[in-house]
Amino acid sequence: MRVLLVHPSALMYSEIFLRLEPLGLERVASAVLADGHDVRLIDLQVYDQAELRRQVAEFRPEAVGFGLNYLANVPEVVDLARWVKSVLPGCLVFCGGHSVSFVAEHVLAHAEGAIDVVLKGEGERATPALLAAAKDRALTEVPGAVTTEGAGPAPQMVHSLDDHLPARHLGGRRRKYFIGVMDPAASIEFTRGCPWDCSFCSAWTFYGRSYRRLSPEAAAEDMARIAEPGVFIVDDVAFIKAEEGDEIARQLERRGIRKQYYLETRCDVLIRNEEVFRRWRRLGLNYMFLGLEALDEEGLRQFRKRSTPKVNNQALEIARSMGLSVAINIIADPDWDEARFAFVREWAMSVPEIVNITVQTPYPGTETWLTESRHLTTLDYRLFDVQHAVLPTRLPLRQFYEELVRTQSVLARKHLGVAALAKTGGIIARQLLHGQTNFAKMIWKFNDVYNADRQYSEHQREASYLMPPPAPAPVSQAGRRALYVHATAPTHRSPGH
Repeated sequence: MRVLLVHPSALMYSEIFLRLEPLGLERVASAVLADGHDVRLIDLQVYDQAELRRQVAEFRPEAVGFGLNYLANVPEVVDLARWVKSVLPGCLVFCGGHSVSFVAEHVLAHAEGAIDVVLKGEGERATPALLAAAKDRALTEVPGAVTTEGAGPAPQMVHSLDDHLPARHLGGRRRKYFIGVMDPAASIEFTRGCPWDCSFCSAWTFYGRSYRRLSPEAAAEDMARIAEPGVFIVDDVAFIKAEEGDEIARQLERRGIRKQYYLETRCDVLIRNEEVFRRWRRLGLNYMFLGLEALDEEGLRQFRKRSTPKVNNQALEIARSMGLSVAINIIADPDWDEARFAFVREWAMSVPEIVNITVQTPYPGTETWLTESRHLTTLDYRLFDVQHAVLPTRLPLRQFYEELVRTQSVLARKHLGVAALAKTGGIIARQLLHGQTNFAKMIWKFNDVYNADRQYSEHQREASYLMPPPAPAPVSQAGRRALYVHATAPTHRSPGH
C-alpha cells in the first residue's frame, strides 16, 4: 500500500526556539516500512502545503496518516484531511499521536467523515495493524482505533522500543531542525514515559505512569545512524536510573561516538544521579532543560512537582558547576498581576540560566483539565499552545499579554540581544559558514513572533472547530487511572514513589 505520513506545521514556540524532527512519525514510518508498504513522509514544519499537494498528486497515496501531538494543530489537520478526501475519495485517512488520543471522538466529529479513524496510543504497533485491516474495512478490530461506527480494543504498547528505529531518511530538509544554538540538531529517544504525576502534564496519563527504555545497544546503534553534530534527547526525564545512562554512555564510548547533547531532566534526578550527568558532560552534554515551573513552595505543591525550592536551587548549582548551559521553565498563572511579573523578571535577571515563560494551560488528558475551577475563556484549539491565556486573567487580557511579552523580551535580550552576541557571535559565524541560518534567524524574529498585539488579536479570530468543554470533577487517587490511554502498562517506579 502507498502510505503518506504527514506532520503538521510549526506552532508559535517553534517559530523561535526550536524545530524538531518528527521522531514519532519516523518510528511509525519504520514500522510501516517493515510491513512491506511504500512509505513517504512530509513535515510541514519545513515544507509548505504546496509540496504536500504535489506529493499527493504524484504519489497518489492509498492511505494518509497525520501526526497530531499538539492540540493547536487540530484545525489544520482536519482541514487537510477534508482536502485529501476531496481529491482522493477512496483514500484511508487517519491520524494519531499524543493529544488526539484524548479527544479522538471530537476530532472525528469535526472532520465529518474526512477522517476514517483516529489511533489512540502508540503508533508503531497500531498503524501496521490498521493498514492490514483496511482491506476488509475491519477498522474497529484494531487496538486503539476509534471510528464514527465504534472503537476497537484498548491501545497496545509496542513489544520493544528497540524495534523500528526512526526512518530518518524519509523526511528531507534535515538541516532545518535545530534547538537553540544546536543547529542543525537531530532527535533521539532513550526512554518513554514518566513515573511522576504532575497535575499539569499528560505524559504520565498517556503512558499510564509507565517507564520503558531502549536497550543500550539499540540506543547506541540509533545514535550511530545520526549524521548531525547536535542531538536532542527527547526523554521526558533523562537518566531516571543512573545505571541506564551509564550503560548507554559506555556503548557510545566504545563506538567512539561524540556529539553535542541537549536533554531534559528533573532537579531531583540531577541531584541523585549527578555522576552520570558528569559522565555525559565529558561525552558532549552541553545543554540541559530543567522544568522548575514555580519559584515557591505553594506553586510547586499546586503542580504536584514533588520538589522544593531548596532542591531546585541545589540542582542549579550542580549544573553550573558542570559548566552546562541551562534553560529553565516557569509557568505563568493567568492570575498574575504586574507585581508578580516584575518579581519574576527580577529573579530571572539575577540568575545565569536561560528562563522560559509559558502560560498555565489545562489540556485534555491532564488532571487540571478536570479539576481547574476557573472556567475556560475559549475553546479554540489554536490557543491551547502554552503561549496564550485560556483561563481568566486578573489583568485585562491585552495588558496580561503586554506584561508577558515584556517579561519574555527582557529575558530574550539577556541571551539573544546585542550584549549576548559577544558569547554567541562565534557560534553564529561558524553556522553561517556551513549554511546554517536557523539560530541566526531566531534572534531577529523574536519581536515579530512574541507580540502582544498578535497574541491578543488571535483571540478575536473566528474558530471553525471548538474543543469539548471539560466536565469539572474531583479526581481521586484511584480515579486517575481513568485518565490513562495505556491503562494496562507495566509500571517501573523511580525511587521515592
